[in-house]
Amino acid sequence: MSDHADPPLRLRTDVVVIGAGQAGLSSAYHLEQRGLAPVRGFVVLDQAPAPGGAWQYRWPSLTLSTVNRIHDLPGMRFADAVEATTAEVKAAEAVPRYFAAYEREFALPVYRPVHVTVVCDRGDRLVVETDRGEVAARGIINATGTWERPYIPEVPGAERFTGRQLHTKDYRTASEFVDRHVIIVGAGISAIQLLDEVSRVTTTTWVTRRPPEFRTGPFDEAAGRAAVKLVEERVRAGLPPRSVVSVTGLPVTPAIEAMRARGVLERRPMFSEITENGVRWDDGTTLGADVILWCTGFRSALDHLAPLGLREANGGIVMTGRLATQVAKDPRIHLVGYGPSASTIGANRAGAAAASELMAYLGLR
Repeated sequence: MSDHADPPLRLRTDVVVIGAGQAGLSSAYHLEQRGLAPVRGFVVLDQAPAPGGAWQYRWPSLTLSTVNRIHDLPGMRFADAVEATTAEVKAAEAVPRYFAAYEREFALPVYRPVHVTVVCDRGDRLVVETDRGEVAARGIINATGTWERPYIPEVPGAERFTGRQLHTKDYRTASEFVDRHVIIVGAGISAIQLLDEVSRVTTTTWVTRRPPEFRTGPFDEAAGRAAVKLVEERVRAGLPPRSVVSVTGLPVTPAIEAMRARGVLERRPMFSEITENGVRWDDGTTLGADVILWCTGFRSALDHLAPLGLREANGGIVMTGRLATQVAKDPRIHLVGYGPSASTIGANRAGAAAASELMAYLGLR
């Protein structure tokens, strides 16, 4: 039932899932498994033109061998749905094939492309306004992720830089930076991956706000739960979430060991100013650069929920529920892929919890 035609939408349903990435598809699956009928009981709205969530926009060099792991969606293994998945298959091709097969297998009612503009409270119903019409629902599972909100910190002088600035979201291939000095900013997994690629074809400087933390040894289930708990505690207290990797550290892989041997991981602290031709630190030291690649992460794409007044003064949202997916100020709304459920495996578990708790709150089971 996915990839519907484009007539104006005017639907009335029990639950709207916004977003058809890992979190949204997991939530939709669990709604259906718990007895909600497609369309009449729930619909999924996705702004992308095709299945695949944010994966369809990832850079071509991101292959199945370089991603952390493609976690299976509930009810269908990745390996069973996508054939010929060698390690060098592009993630931007393989994952969309998997998501498309998943939507077909469970006949999920995904409407696309539908861009959600705003959600309003009309008393007994939440009205989701889109570029194709309105959908009225009793509850919402928001699974919009972060891809649409790339974050670049404000640094004095950024507007003066005569070189090129781009974000992880805009990156395509390292070959376009040959013979240019590239400053790569960020301490996450994507920053490391792109630093590895770009440093193979040109000169680079690695800059991070805080000293990066590298994790050695196995990362077992107990350690994973402890890391997620730290993020969960923040959102339950209404604090802006931190990424899970910020509390787990970076795993020391063979690729990282090779980067160390090449001298690529000689990190410098964050610069204080951007000049016309490079950057400057507080001590007056300068460095020329042709490109600044901001691998500085993303923020949750929740602007469409602004009229509901869910945020605290500090910008966070107080979360409750078994896995911290339920919004304390409005229990009709669950955020999946926010805070502790921002990882792919976390999104699966959170989708099940959100579906169960929302249906119980609405009296649908």
